Amino acid sequence: MGPALAAWLALSLLGGTGAEETCGDPPAARSRSVPAPRLSPEEQLSPHMPESLRCDACRAIAFQIEEQLSRAEGKVGRKALKESDYLEVLERSCSQGWESYGVQELDGQKRLAGPGLPRQEPVSVMVSGGPWPDRLSKMCHGYVGEQGEAQIYESHRRGPAALRELLCHGDKGPCGGGKAGAPAPPKALQNEL
Repeated sequence: MGPALAAWLALSLLGGTGAEETCGDPPAARSRSVPAPRLSPEEQLSPHMPESLRCDACRAIAFQIEEQLSRAEGKVGRKALKESDYLEVLERSCSQGWESYGVQELDGQKRLAGPGLPRQEPVSVMVSGGPWPDRLSKMCHGYVGEQGEAQIYESHRRGPAALRELLCHGDKGPCGGGKAGAPAPPKALQNEL
């Protein structure tokens, strides 16, 4: 055995390996508690989308309509769809499951989360299912009935921004008033009983 190796072995046996100081116990995993959003009675029980989430809901609906119409046009070579085809696509868009959407809370503010919406906190709890799919479906059917299938399809043909503008912005849109794209300010809750 070489002199250096013998010296190291002797010191290791006398003073320990030193591995405890260099390696030590594994670092304690950082614990982070992420609570589920606290939902008000209106958010839990009302059949309607809460006012504070309507802008996000509108954006989700516009995204889904745009995706479904684009997919259908892709099947016919990007040509315009026949009226019967886009009517069917719009009905299918509104009647889908909407299960991939739910509510997250970030810094005390609740936001709808799901495809087509900005990502929120990377580590958060999303409450999905429950009343959210029915609310989104009901809002989607409402937009189609209010705006009309032909006008929605014409807006889609002009591009995603035109469809979002039609459905979500303007005087009546849930994202209207103030900055374009900003969620509507929360209104005071009223006792509905």
